[in-house]
Amino acid sequence: MKRPTARRFLLLLILVIAAGAAYAAWQVLRPASLPPGFARGNGRIEGVELDVSTKIAGRIADILVNEGELVAAGQVVARMDTATLEAQLREAQAQLRRAQIAVETANALVTQRQAEHTAAEAVVAQRDAQLIAAQRRLSRTEELAARGNAPIQTLDDDRASFEGTRAAQSAARAQVAAADAASGSARSQVVSAEAAVEAARATIERIQVDIDDSALKAPRAGRVQFRIAQPGEVLAAGGRVLNLVDLTDVYMTFFLPTAEAGRVALGAEARIVLDAAPQYVIPATISLVADVAQFTPRTVETAEERLKLVFRIRARIDPSLLREHVAQVKTGLPGVAYVRLDRGAPWPETLQVRLPQ
Repeated sequence: MKRPTARRFLLLLILVIAAGAAYAAWQVLRPASLPPGFARGNGRIEGVELDVSTKIAGRIADILVNEGELVAAGQVVARMDTATLEAQLREAQAQLRRAQIAVETANALVTQRQAEHTAAEAVVAQRDAQLIAAQRRLSRTEELAARGNAPIQTLDDDRASFEGTRAAQSAARAQVAAADAASGSARSQVVSAEAAVEAARATIERIQVDIDDSALKAPRAGRVQFRIAQPGEVLAAGGRVLNLVDLTDVYMTFFLPTAEAGRVALGAEARIVLDAAPQYVIPATISLVADVAQFTPRTVETAEERLKLVFRIRARIDPSLLREHVAQVKTGLPGVAYVRLDRGAPWPETLQVRLPQ
């Protein structure tokens, strides 16, 4: 009977020691209590993600960066195959040369039509002089014939000559009008040819823009997270090639209950402590307080139920600070965000800013 009692005593002693050790560990590891005027919430570091995508459909020729690499804003990170675009560019350049030749031809035609118009006007002047001379001759013949000093045949001949000269004058004036119309048509051909030149130049510019856009550039500085496509793949317009995270736009999202979230002001000071580096305290600023509650209970008819609502809060890290330590910035790390609810409350010693050197 003594042996079972000893075993029970030993088992009880082990349980007491284990409980004491668990309590001691809990005392060491439990979060330190916050003074009044502060709140905290668990969260995870996040960053603004960006996709590098194709503007037009095509085949990927090469990807110049790997996952995890830091890239600068405007850096070329991938290239698309531009063989088709370059052929289209050569075609458009040939069309431009053809249109320029058409402009020169149209201008030469305008010069020719203007010369024809000048010649027609000279003919009109000649016919006007001939008509005046014919009219004077006819007038003298009529006077002589009236006195019987000129034969009737001469009078008829002068009349016929006058009418013929007048008809020639009318024909010459018609020729001037025709030359005017031809000059107008030639000038319209010049305008059409010049428009074709502008259209060809616009086509060249458009194709050149597409060629330039085939060199895919990072829209912002950041780190490559994923290579979504690989060289040789054919993508549609807007196809995703790379995924980047902007390391200068990093924040932690956490949640606070109604009583605390209602006291958080935009621009309030915050502190972030990461689980992976608890020795550092990172300063931040509250940039978002959601206007819609999360994890909403089915009913909010009582004050007790309303207190169960939580709101999403975002603490944003200063971009200039992130640029100083860009090599250490990593997204996805869990941690704790602390926010000062009372502007006049001093930060505890444990939450004073401590940054890596």
